[in-house]
Amino acid sequence: MTRRGEFELIAEVFRPLAEGDPLAFDLGDDAALVPVPPGNHLVVTTDAMAAGVHFTADTAAVDVGRKLLRVNLSDLAAMGAEPLAYTLTVALPRDLPDEWVEGFAQGLRADQTRYRVHLIGGDTIAAADLVLSMTMLGRVERDSELRRGGAQPGDTLYVSGTIGDAGIGLRATRGELPDLDPDARAFFLDRLLHPSPRLRLGRALVAVASAAIDVSDGLLADLGHLCEQSGVAATIRLDDVPISPHAAELGGDGMDRLSSGEDYELLFTAPTQQRDAIAGVAGRLGIAITAIGAIAEGVGVRVVDADGNAIAVERGGYTHF
Repeated sequence: MTRRGEFELIAEVFRPLAEGDPLAFDLGDDAALVPVPPGNHLVVTTDAMAAGVHFTADTAAVDVGRKLLRVNLSDLAAMGAEPLAYTLTVALPRDLPDEWVEGFAQGLRADQTRYRVHLIGGDTIAAADLVLSMTMLGRVERDSELRRGGAQPGDTLYVSGTIGDAGIGLRATRGELPDLDPDARAFFLDRLLHPSPRLRLGRALVAVASAAIDVSDGLLADLGHLCEQSGVAATIRLDDVPISPHAAELGGDGMDRLSSGEDYELLFTAPTQQRDAIAGVAGRLGIAITAIGAIAEGVGVRVVDADGNAIAVERGGYTHF
């Protein structure tokens, strides 16, 4: 098998992803330039994906590229930021076919056009295992960024979209749901492989939300992070957590959906007086936003049923270690 060398890969596969950004210098310089308008902060986030951990061997390379870009954009959405550009580090096994790398780049190109970002640099190395790391750059007006640490007792807890679909998609890829309807399977796999970064929602929430985080490790785990940073406690009403019609058909008590990750929806808090403003944002953007609980003094996260009775939480969410 003949493989392109490092510089051939850069020139033939990755350089086209920099087209349209003159300050990327066709990836020919040691670094790129990123202008930031006066009164703005540069927002920087990094997410990595590894074969066998974040995707399986039979996951199409184009889907891996699309997902890597989108999960990084989701971090910008959680801060109310606008994307600018990204860098990419790829660690490629020597026996990985060129066709896989080309498909990966095709996925990046498809979605970077949609979200108006370009590759501006990075690194390409040989390694024993396939690892892909992206650093996304964005901008946000100074002192207007959304943070995890702003939730206050009395705030209402909201989430966008539906929760648990990606986790069901992961179960489907593992063969755990052999009787799943084909349409439902396609829906869940799309939610797993092509999450929707809520960039427009994040921008719209800057003026109304007190704290925000994206749901990557699971709703319970990520809410726990938000509560810890804010120094507050939270209560979730299980019956109010939104699920898709396909998920509802599967039944279950819903607790597993609170701990499954990779939904990449926005979980946020806001003062009660912002209720009408949030409804207006949902209507204007065409995104479902659901109130699922409340913030209080104290520590930790509680889940309650329709009668207010506490439900035992056995699993909080995904952790790597």
